[in-house]
Amino acid sequence: MAQLYIGIVVGEASGDILGAGLMDAIKKRYPDARFEGIGGPLMIARGFKSLYPQDRLAVMGLVEPLKRLPELLRIRRHLCQHFVSDKPDIFIGIDSPDFNLKLEEQVKNAGVPVAHYVSPSVWAWRQKRIFTIARSVDLMLTLLPFEAAFYEQHDVPVKFVGHPLADEFPMDVDVRSARERLEIPESAKVVALLPGSRGGEVKLLGDVFLKTAQWCLRRKPGLKFIIPAANDQRRRQLEAQLAGNPELPVRVLNGQSQLAMRAADVVLMASGTTTLECLLLKRPMVVAYKMAPVSYAIISRLLKSKFISLPNLLADRKLVPEILQSQANPENLGEAVLHYLDNTDAAASLRVEFARIHQQLRCNASEKAADALLELIDNKKGTTT
Repeated sequence: MAQLYIGIVVGEASGDILGAGLMDAIKKRYPDARFEGIGGPLMIARGFKSLYPQDRLAVMGLVEPLKRLPELLRIRRHLCQHFVSDKPDIFIGIDSPDFNLKLEEQVKNAGVPVAHYVSPSVWAWRQKRIFTIARSVDLMLTLLPFEAAFYEQHDVPVKFVGHPLADEFPMDVDVRSARERLEIPESAKVVALLPGSRGGEVKLLGDVFLKTAQWCLRRKPGLKFIIPAANDQRRRQLEAQLAGNPELPVRVLNGQSQLAMRAADVVLMASGTTTLECLLLKRPMVVAYKMAPVSYAIISRLLKSKFISLPNLLADRKLVPEILQSQANPENLGEAVLHYLDNTDAAASLRVEFARIHQQLRCNASEKAADALLELIDNKKGTTT
């Protein structure tokens, strides 16, 4: 076989991690494979040729993408021309669906096999995107099993490959070493507070979480609280909120969210991808979320899923508490936190469920994804010979 040529476009740091793992897995089979498109530092370190800096695609929110739209359209147009004139054996868009799906459709129409790695949340909202996806890709690779079931229902070729984090995290959690690193006594009762990594999340949830800590402390003196700050800005924001609560025994960490969760008996956290990390660390959790009332009114009408947190979505039942909007108050959150601190059987039962889901997601994702992509290349070549 001639040198394997693979096009990849990633737009986020998480995609760079997935892309690097995929490159490693493919290179085991094809050591001289050539990779080109847009990638991050991990991929570039493995020999990837990035035609543009990855951070040019990493835009968030509503206003910023509009401001950058001319540049983004120009990049996508050039990438399309590039991959149509120099056709790879396969083109893979990793996440970033708003940028990648249109590009994938154009490249697929030129006769190139196309896969998308990491499903958009099409099962949760904007479900009509499934028709765009069906036009744009020959294969969808999903990280979560319930995502694959959705594509199967709509006759879109799909492969569940598992989640790389599940491969990375050990099945057994070393709580003692986490507490030693944070100098927390083994006998202490510890609650980790994770109000989110974005300023808006911390604004809406940070003060509520601190008031919840006060509520819990009045009922269970001696509790300790730790808050990992995602960055310097979030640390300043959290410290400003803490200034009004000088007696509260809260320790703010620089990053180290996984360490904080591992050391905790219970985690009170914002809904988001970090809930999956908490599950893999087998920590009982209470999930909360707040957004502006108008935004919530719109989003709640669009949502098609029963749950918002990944543990509940993966279990397809209410495994952990989800407390939203006005219900996310100190009393409701505090009662849910104390339930796990006071009820060791409930906490132990939850850890068993988390271990079961961890095992389900532990599929050697990069290797499995590489197998599926190489099989797609072979199948497409077989149909054209």
